[in-house]
Amino acid sequence: MPATTPATLTARALLLDMDGTLVNSDAVVERCWRRWAVRHGLDPEQALRVVHGRQGYATMAVLLPDRPMEQNYADNRVMLAEETADLDGVVPVPGAPAFMAAIAYLPHALVTSANEPLARARMGAAGLRMPETRVTAECVGASKPDPEGFLKGAAELGFDPADCVVFEDSEAGILAGRAAGMRVVGVGPRAAAFAPDVHVRDLTSVAAEAVADTIRLTFHP
Repeated sequence: MPATTPATLTARALLLDMDGTLVNSDAVVERCWRRWAVRHGLDPEQALRVVHGRQGYATMAVLLPDRPMEQNYADNRVMLAEETADLDGVVPVPGAPAFMAAIAYLPHALVTSANEPLARARMGAAGLRMPETRVTAECVGASKPDPEGFLKGAAELGFDPADCVVFEDSEAGILAGRAAGMRVVGVGPRAAAFAPDVHVRDLTSVAAEAVADTIRLTFHP
Protein backbone atom coordinates (compact mmCIF):
# COMPACT_ATOMS: atom_id res chain seq x y z
CA MET A 1 0.00 0.00 0.00
CA PRO A 2 1.57 3.32 -0.93
CA ALA A 3 1.71 6.02 1.70
CA THR A 4 -0.51 8.30 -0.37
CA THR A 5 -3.42 5.81 -0.25
CA PRO A 6 -5.57 5.77 2.90
CA ALA A 7 -5.45 2.34 4.52
CA THR A 8 -6.16 0.57 7.77
CA LEU A 9 -4.70 -2.38 9.62
CA THR A 10 -6.11 -4.15 12.64
CA ALA A 11 -3.81 -5.65 15.24
CA ARG A 12 -3.88 -6.82 18.83
CA ALA A 13 -0.35 -5.59 19.66
CA LEU A 14 2.28 -3.26 18.22
CA LEU A 15 6.03 -3.92 18.16
CA LEU A 16 8.10 -0.78 17.74
CA ASP A 17 11.67 -0.37 16.58
CA MET A 18 13.42 2.67 18.04
CA ASP A 19 16.13 4.24 15.85
CA GLY A 20 14.65 5.67 12.66
CA THR A 21 11.14 4.69 13.73
CA LEU A 22 10.52 6.59 16.98
CA VAL A 23 13.83 8.41 17.37
CA ASN A 24 15.91 10.13 14.71
CA SER A 25 19.45 9.28 15.78
CA ASP A 26 21.01 9.34 12.31
CA ALA A 27 23.44 12.13 13.18
CA VAL A 28 25.11 10.29 16.06
CA VAL A 29 24.99 6.91 14.28
CA GLU A 30 26.78 8.40 11.29
CA ARG A 31 29.39 10.14 13.44
CA CYS A 32 30.25 7.01 15.41
CA TRP A 33 30.27 4.62 12.48
CA ARG A 34 32.28 6.93 10.24
CA ARG A 35 34.98 7.07 12.91
CA TRP A 36 34.92 3.29 13.30
CA ALA A 37 35.13 2.73 9.54
CA VAL A 38 38.10 5.09 9.15
CA ARG A 39 39.93 3.39 12.04
CA HIS A 40 39.56 0.06 10.20
CA GLY A 41 40.47 1.33 6.74
CA LEU A 42 36.92 1.01 5.40
CA ASP A 43 34.83 3.29 3.25
CA PRO A 44 32.47 5.11 5.66
CA GLU A 45 29.72 5.23 3.05
CA GLN A 46 29.88 1.45 2.70
CA ALA A 47 29.55 1.09 6.46
CA LEU A 48 26.53 3.37 6.60
CA ARG A 49 24.74 1.30 3.95
CA VAL A 50 24.56 -1.72 6.27
CA VAL A 51 24.59 -0.28 9.80
CA HIS A 52 20.90 0.54 10.25
CA GLY A 53 18.75 -1.95 12.11
CA ARG A 54 21.46 -4.39 13.19
CA GLN A 55 23.35 -4.71 16.43
CA GLY A 56 26.85 -3.29 16.08
CA TYR A 57 28.67 -6.64 16.20
CA ALA A 58 26.48 -7.91 13.33
CA THR A 59 27.33 -4.87 11.20
CA MET A 60 31.02 -5.40 11.94
CA ALA A 61 30.73 -9.04 10.89
CA VAL A 62 29.29 -7.95 7.54
CA LEU A 63 32.00 -5.36 6.97
CA LEU A 64 34.92 -7.43 8.30
CA PRO A 65 33.86 -11.02 7.57
CA ASP A 66 37.25 -12.56 8.34
CA ARG A 67 37.64 -10.94 11.76
CA PRO A 68 37.05 -13.09 14.87
CA MET A 69 33.65 -12.44 16.45
CA GLU A 70 35.31 -11.83 19.81
CA GLN A 71 36.80 -8.64 18.37
CA ASN A 72 33.42 -7.58 17.02
CA TYR A 73 31.83 -8.06 20.44
CA ALA A 74 34.64 -6.06 22.06
CA ASP A 75 34.36 -3.25 19.52
CA ASN A 76 30.59 -3.26 19.91
CA ARG A 77 30.89 -2.60 23.65
CA VAL A 78 33.04 0.45 22.88
CA MET A 79 30.61 1.58 20.18
CA LEU A 80 27.61 1.31 22.52
CA ALA A 81 29.39 3.43 25.12
CA GLU A 82 30.25 6.07 22.50
CA GLU A 83 26.69 6.17 21.19
CA THR A 84 25.19 6.37 24.68
CA ALA A 85 27.40 9.35 25.54
CA ASP A 86 26.68 11.22 22.29
CA LEU A 87 23.10 12.50 22.18
CA ASP A 88 23.71 15.61 20.08
CA GLY A 89 21.03 15.79 17.40
CA VAL A 90 18.85 12.99 18.80
CA VAL A 91 15.23 14.06 18.26
CA PRO A 92 11.84 12.36 17.96
CA VAL A 93 10.65 11.24 14.54
CA PRO A 94 7.81 13.61 13.54
CA GLY A 95 4.58 12.40 15.08
CA ALA A 96 6.28 10.09 17.59
CA PRO A 97 5.21 11.95 20.77
CA ALA A 98 1.52 11.96 19.76
CA PHE A 99 1.69 8.35 18.56
CA MET A 100 3.26 7.14 21.81
CA ALA A 101 0.61 9.02 23.77
CA ALA A 102 -2.16 7.44 21.69
CA ILE A 103 -0.94 3.88 22.35
CA ALA A 104 -0.02 4.38 26.02
CA TYR A 105 -2.79 2.04 27.21
CA LEU A 106 -2.70 -0.33 24.24
CA PRO A 107 -0.52 -3.47 24.04
CA HIS A 108 2.87 -2.51 22.65
CA ALA A 109 6.57 -3.21 23.12
CA LEU A 110 9.87 -1.67 22.09
CA VAL A 111 12.04 -4.09 20.10
CA THR A 112 15.41 -2.48 19.46
CA SER A 113 18.97 -3.42 18.55
CA ALA A 114 20.16 -0.91 21.17
CA ASN A 115 21.03 -2.13 24.64
CA GLU A 116 19.03 -0.90 27.65
CA PRO A 117 21.30 2.08 28.54
CA LEU A 118 21.38 3.31 24.93
CA ALA A 119 17.63 2.87 24.50
CA ARG A 120 16.94 4.81 27.71
CA ALA A 121 19.37 7.57 26.70
CA ARG A 122 17.91 8.06 23.24
CA MET A 123 14.25 7.81 24.26
CA GLY A 124 14.98 10.29 27.04
CA ALA A 125 16.83 12.68 24.72
CA ALA A 126 13.88 12.56 22.32
CA GLY A 127 11.42 13.17 25.16
CA LEU A 128 9.60 9.89 24.56
CA ARG A 129 8.08 7.53 27.11
CA MET A 130 9.92 4.24 27.49
CA PRO A 131 7.50 1.33 26.95
CA GLU A 132 7.08 -0.94 29.94
CA THR A 133 7.62 -4.01 27.75
CA ARG A 134 10.83 -3.95 25.76
CA VAL A 135 13.25 -6.31 24.07
CA THR A 136 16.74 -4.80 23.94
CA ALA A 137 20.05 -6.17 22.73
CA GLU A 138 20.72 -7.96 26.01
CA CYS A 139 17.52 -10.00 25.62
CA VAL A 140 18.37 -11.80 22.38
CA GLY A 141 21.04 -14.09 21.02
CA ALA A 142 20.69 -12.98 17.41
CA SER A 143 20.47 -9.54 15.80
CA LYS A 144 17.89 -8.43 13.28
CA PRO A 145 17.23 -9.59 10.54
CA ASP A 146 16.74 -12.64 12.77
CA PRO A 147 13.13 -12.57 14.05
CA GLU A 148 14.02 -13.49 17.64
CA GLY A 149 13.43 -10.02 19.06
CA PHE A 150 9.98 -9.60 17.55
CA LEU A 151 8.93 -13.12 18.53
CA LYS A 152 10.05 -12.41 22.11
CA GLY A 153 8.14 -9.14 22.12
CA ALA A 154 4.95 -10.86 20.98
CA ALA A 155 5.39 -13.61 23.56
CA GLU A 156 5.96 -11.14 26.41
CA LEU A 157 2.79 -9.29 25.46
CA GLY A 158 0.91 -12.60 25.17
CA PHE A 159 -0.10 -12.43 21.51
CA ASP A 160 0.40 -14.60 18.46
CA PRO A 161 2.83 -13.20 15.86
CA ALA A 162 0.05 -12.97 13.26
CA ASP A 163 -1.83 -10.60 15.58
CA CYS A 164 1.10 -8.16 15.80
CA VAL A 165 2.10 -5.24 13.59
CA VAL A 166 5.74 -4.16 13.46
CA PHE A 167 6.89 -0.56 12.91
CA GLU A 168 10.35 -0.47 11.31
CA ASP A 169 12.61 1.76 9.22
CA SER A 170 15.44 -0.52 8.05
CA GLU A 171 15.90 -3.46 5.72
CA ALA A 172 17.14 -5.67 8.57
CA GLY A 173 14.14 -4.78 10.70
CA ILE A 174 11.59 -5.27 7.94
CA LEU A 175 13.09 -8.65 7.11
CA ALA A 176 12.96 -9.59 10.80
CA GLY A 177 9.31 -8.62 11.06
CA ARG A 178 8.40 -10.62 7.99
CA ALA A 179 10.39 -13.63 9.22
CA ALA A 180 8.42 -13.45 12.47
CA GLY A 181 5.18 -13.77 10.51
CA MET A 182 4.06 -10.23 11.24
CA ARG A 183 2.76 -7.38 9.12
CA VAL A 184 5.13 -4.44 8.81
CA VAL A 185 4.61 -0.70 8.66
CA GLY A 186 7.67 0.92 7.12
CA VAL A 187 8.53 4.34 8.53
CA GLY A 188 10.65 6.91 6.71
CA PRO A 189 12.65 6.98 3.48
CA ARG A 190 14.84 3.91 4.12
CA ALA A 191 11.83 1.66 4.50
CA ALA A 192 10.26 2.46 1.14
CA ALA A 193 12.67 0.25 -0.83
CA PHE A 194 11.85 -2.93 1.09
CA ALA A 195 8.14 -3.37 0.34
CA PRO A 196 6.54 -3.14 3.80
CA ASP A 197 2.82 -3.82 3.98
CA VAL A 198 2.25 -0.09 4.48
CA HIS A 199 4.77 2.73 4.07
CA VAL A 200 4.50 6.14 5.73
CA ARG A 201 6.85 9.10 5.59
CA ASP A 202 6.73 9.47 9.41
CA LEU A 203 4.38 8.91 12.34
CA THR A 204 2.28 12.00 11.60
CA SER A 205 0.63 9.76 8.98
CA VAL A 206 -0.55 7.15 11.51
CA ALA A 207 -3.50 7.18 13.92
CA ALA A 208 -4.09 4.43 16.48
CA GLU A 209 -7.23 3.71 18.47
CA ALA A 210 -8.76 0.90 20.46
CA VAL A 211 -11.72 -0.83 18.83
CA ALA A 212 -13.15 -3.52 21.13
CA ASP A 213 -10.15 -5.75 21.91
CA THR A 214 -8.13 -4.70 18.86
CA ILE A 215 -6.02 -1.75 17.71
CA ARG A 216 -7.10 -0.01 14.54
CA LEU A 217 -4.29 1.73 12.66
CA THR A 218 -5.34 4.32 10.11
CA PHE A 219 -2.85 5.66 7.57
CA HIS A 220 -3.26 8.92 5.70
CA PRO A 221 -1.12 11.18 3.48
